[in-house]
Amino acid sequence: MFVLQVVVVLLLAIGAVVMLVLAAQRASTREADNRSFAVAQSFASSPGLVEALKSPDPTAVLQPRVEEAGKRSNMDFVGVMNRDGIYYALTSPNGPGTRTTADMAPLLAGRTVRDQGVGSLGPAIRAYVPVKEPDGSVVGVVGAGVTIKHVGDRVAEQLPAVLGGTVGAVAVTMGGAGLLSRRLLRQTRGLGPAEITRMYEHHDAVLHSVKEGVLVLDEDGRLLLANDEAQRLLDLSEDAERRLVSDLGLDPRMAELLISQRMATDEVHLAGDRLLAVNVRPTVPSGEPAGIAVTLRDTTELRALAGKAEAARDRLKLLYDAGVRIGTTLDVVRTAEELAKVATPRFADVVTVELAEPVLHGEEPAEGNTEMRRTAASGVRQDSPLYPVGELIRFAPSTPMVASVASGHPVLEADLRTADGWQAQDPEQARRVLDHGIHSLITVPLQARGVVLGLANFWRLESTGPFEEEDLSFAEELAARAALAIDNARRYTREHALAITLQRSLLPHDLPEQTALEVAHRYQPAQAGVGGDWFDVIPLPGTRVALVVGDVVGHGLHAAATMGRLRTAVHNFSALDLAPDELLARLDELVAHLDTDQATEEDGQGITGATCLYAIYDPVSGMCTIARAGHLGPALVHPDGTVTYPDTPVSPPLGLGGGLPFEAAALELPEGSRLTLFTDGLIENRHRDIDTGLDLLRTALTGHPDRTPEATCQAVFDALLPERPTDDIALLVARTHLLDPGQFADWDVPDDPAAVSRVRADVTQRLEAWGLAEIGFATELILSELVTNAIRYGAEPIHVRLLHDRNRLICEVADGSSTSPHLRRAKNTDEGGRGLFLVAQFAQRWGTRYTPRGKIIWTEQALHDGATEPGTDLTDILLDQWDESPRTR
Repeated sequence: MFVLQVVVVLLLAIGAVVMLVLAAQRASTREADNRSFAVAQSFASSPGLVEALKSPDPTAVLQPRVEEAGKRSNMDFVGVMNRDGIYYALTSPNGPGTRTTADMAPLLAGRTVRDQGVGSLGPAIRAYVPVKEPDGSVVGVVGAGVTIKHVGDRVAEQLPAVLGGTVGAVAVTMGGAGLLSRRLLRQTRGLGPAEITRMYEHHDAVLHSVKEGVLVLDEDGRLLLANDEAQRLLDLSEDAERRLVSDLGLDPRMAELLISQRMATDEVHLAGDRLLAVNVRPTVPSGEPAGIAVTLRDTTELRALAGKAEAARDRLKLLYDAGVRIGTTLDVVRTAEELAKVATPRFADVVTVELAEPVLHGEEPAEGNTEMRRTAASGVRQDSPLYPVGELIRFAPSTPMVASVASGHPVLEADLRTADGWQAQDPEQARRVLDHGIHSLITVPLQARGVVLGLANFWRLESTGPFEEEDLSFAEELAARAALAIDNARRYTREHALAITLQRSLLPHDLPEQTALEVAHRYQPAQAGVGGDWFDVIPLPGTRVALVVGDVVGHGLHAAATMGRLRTAVHNFSALDLAPDELLARLDELVAHLDTDQATEEDGQGITGATCLYAIYDPVSGMCTIARAGHLGPALVHPDGTVTYPDTPVSPPLGLGGGLPFEAAALELPEGSRLTLFTDGLIENRHRDIDTGLDLLRTALTGHPDRTPEATCQAVFDALLPERPTDDIALLVARTHLLDPGQFADWDVPDDPAAVSRVRADVTQRLEAWGLAEIGFATELILSELVTNAIRYGAEPIHVRLLHDRNRLICEVADGSSTSPHLRRAKNTDEGGRGLFLVAQFAQRWGTRYTPRGKIIWTEQALHDGATEPGTDLTDILLDQWDESPRTR
């Protein structure tokens, strides 16, 4: 490599000698040219030259001067010629009169000519300068020149010095080549010239093409380098390099940063109307005295875009929050309040929501309705002049609210001070609103499915700034989401009202009068909608009373309708005077049959999940018979105030019994006991398990033995009713009474027709004791017929019982046969068959109920003015029957 370098050095030395010789020749030639021009120019400008040219003998005047100039200037020739190119005076051996070989055309045009030409002395370097009069006209030409031979002589004189210097340079160069090559290897890391060139070109291209300004300053604060982007950002002049930072006219804060040479990272500085992010780092990481490298990044547009992007993100976040926070309930007012709260203060300082009056009741408003009630407001201070919540507002036709309703699009009033239409609604109130600081409004119709439900008004204070056109689309989107939620709540309100109406029509309005139980009740529908819980109190023959509670799983119209069907079925089965277990068995069969029928329907909704508890209380014996199908058992409050949960057998829910028999339990209840029936919504919810609920119910019922059923219901609701019930709750509290022994009488009847007269006599005596002698005849007739039928068609034992309730008399005839009599119309030729007809005529109602040992035929007679009296003509009744019977011819 060193030999190559030596060869290169020698070649460079030879080349340098050649180049130096050529350079010396060029320098000598250039010097000769310049000297020729200078001599010609000086002589042409000498005083009196123009007069000499115009003199009668120019040669005599000019020749001496020319020769003198030639000697002093060491020129090979100096001469003066006329306009025809003939020398008047010339220093060459040819002398005056010689014609020049130069082109006279440019000289006569007043231009200077410098060339290399061949004259009488051979090749020479020449210069010709025209001599001009004051008016600019050419009167002659001065020429001067040096021959090429003399130029070569000068080069030859310099050649020894050049060769000597070259030899010395070669020696020094070869000596330092080794040192230089070693250092270059270290500095360039082995890169060749091509790689270094490409690297430089790449770095230079990158430096001037990047969209980031780059500055390099020395330790004195002088600008060494500035790329194109830096010059544009800082508006630097073209001669800014090599100047001090303080002289560049930069912003004082930026200039101070650059002069101080402290490190900086993304500091924002002003440069004209731009915001620049400035980074400053030293050029020598070790911290030794050195310059700094500065990078500049224009963040003006970025910050503007970032601001817009941030605003857009905030709007999207607000829309997301609106989707989450609006419509959390199916309540119209609550949904309007959620809209008002979610929009303040992130979009408006004050938000008011007005809804059409029908919307609040679940109905659709009339088209073009402009009378609305303020339903919600947010951001309103106590001293706000805006209409309060609950105010019915009739918007004037000129208001933006009416325009918004008519167009179906939002309306912007950027400055309410100039909104004459809005102020026309109530000028005095408008003035107070403006004085309050509210100055900008966007009103948006709340419309869903093409129906305007109300208005959302967004207000801003002066401190916030007015709304702009770009806010309209956001306000419309926000209102559209809220309108959909409000419409859903409206439709739910309507359906809920229908369901509530249906449910209330299906539940008992007033409990029937009876003396066996003192009953109080409570019913609480679920917050989310009506359900299928129900209760009932059904009077039964013999002063008995049936208590019913039931629950249909689910909510809505289907659950309410199902509950009505089951309640009706229970009433119908109760009319048959069935035992509780038999009644539930019949009800289970009905539900299973209905489920089978409805399984083929399109909706496929059956009655699965229904439970029921049915209890019959007899005030004569104090016995309570209870059967339950999947329902919670009752709580029993004893007369001393203690509470127990009687062990009553539970059967599967209705429709799931699979034909299995239901079980019943008989409880003997002391007088004054309180039997508490309830549905699971009272004791169980998502925050409370069933055991906890039963403990709370026990605590609420314990003690207070003298508490009335009404007070008991209230105490239970106060202790257990959740704030927002998720399920219906039915509660029934019944205090037991026993029938006074003096209010009933019974007799055993032997299987002998003669015993009928004795029974009539005993009954008449008992009726007189009760003060009911006026119905003695009818009662004797009824008992005679029933006892005679029992003796004739029944079986022993035969038993008669009279029950005197406060408004009725009940006669019961029991026998050991399960055969039930049927009322029919006797034919004219029949001798019998009219006994039950007579019973039906004198009794208010009658019927049969079966017992484990036979049956009981019972009748009820009303003890009021319309009751059958002894004076009734029995003959007329019998004749009426015969008259109505079909007659044969």
